[in-house]
Amino acid sequence: MFILTKISDLVCIPPDQFHRNVKSAILYELNSKFCNKVIPKVGLALAIYDLLECDDGQLKPGDGGSYINVVFRVIVFKPFQGEILTGLVKESNSEGLKVALGNMFDDIFIPKDMMFDGCYYSPEENVWIWNTDPEDESGRVYFDLNEKIRFRVERELFFDVKPTSPKEMENPQAQQQAQAQRLKTAEGEQNGSTGNEDSEKTNVEVHQAPPPYSLIASCQTDGMGLVSWWEDA
Repeated sequence: MFILTKISDLVCIPPDQFHRNVKSAILYELNSKFCNKVIPKVGLALAIYDLLECDDGQLKPGDGGSYINVVFRVIVFKPFQGEILTGLVKESNSEGLKVALGNMFDDIFIPKDMMFDGCYYSPEENVWIWNTDPEDESGRVYFDLNEKIRFRVERELFFDVKPTSPKEMENPQAQQQAQAQRLKTAEGEQNGSTGNEDSEKTNVEVHQAPPPYSLIASCQTDGMGLVSWWEDA
């Protein structure tokens, strides 16, 4: 679930940090830049582990900061495919379940087609139900909110979040269209399509942008699902 990743970067130490020890100032800037941030194609950075290399600082004309090339290792949250994890059911809708790992990570989704056979969604109760015995209603078990759930990681998704351009900031409609286009492009890359099928449409639907890093999980085999089911068995 956690890995160590080696990264090289150019760190700028501002003048108001010159009074600090060089290593402490570098670690402070690295933590501010990387911690709790998604590193594209790597994972969610949690903490700086150690500092491996540190060059001498260089000054740039017109800039009072000290620029230092560093090599360091960072602790990254990056579950591998097939890993079994335990989280909490945080949200339930007709498309599936949203799961969180405490306060650390909450962008985990279990689609309805990756749940047990016999699972169905009850809109009246806003809950997913697994009917373990179609001939006996007492065999129904519920995916209750805030209950511990065991699941299997199937794949990870990265979404490149682009910065907003000055033109988009001045024109909200252009910003929405650009956001929708980025989302369509990302979905096309994830699904293996080019996204040209809808290029002739003039009315662009605005979707909520996906998180920069998310996990798709499954809940289909023995031992998966709510932990309480198997403890009581």
